[in-house]
Amino acid sequence: MRRIIFWLASTATVLVLLFSYHTSLGAATATTSTQSAAAYSGSVAGSSSSTRSSTSDSSTSSSTPKATTTTGNVVYTRYGPIQVQVVTTGSTITSVSVLQYPSSDPRSQQINAQAVPILVQETLDAQSNSIDMVSGATYTSDGYLQSIQSALDKAGV
Repeated sequence: MRRIIFWLASTATVLVLLFSYHTSLGAATATTSTQSAAAYSGSVAGSSSSTRSSTSDSSTSSSTPKATTTTGNVVYTRYGPIQVQVVTTGSTITSVSVLQYPSSDPRSQQINAQAVPILVQETLDAQSNSIDMVSGATYTSDGYLQSIQSALDKAGV
């Protein structure tokens, strides 16, 4: 008799926990809101993300590489689109801005508030797209890597 009561109680507990678990599958079909501004951006210390104008003589300005801004492809993930913009000077990545990222629900906002700055900083540190994915932000990391690769390909870096 005790075993039956214990079994019923544990079954009821498991069912309550199972049905109270909130999945994020509803966010995949919802309209995705994106943030067009460069909400998360990073740059190498001592440089700016805008193109610098040269005020020196022509012999110096011809040897200084110009900053080039390149926008990567929009990558659509399960939770929303990701798009990255890269500023390069020669073969050096001087700045990375994330133009779009999944933000349709509070959980995506929470995840990306932590993951996007890490991805940007790792890109600047590595000076390439050979970076680690952020744990807990697999879809964002994968989309980021695809978009950054397309931007670097377009920039010829």
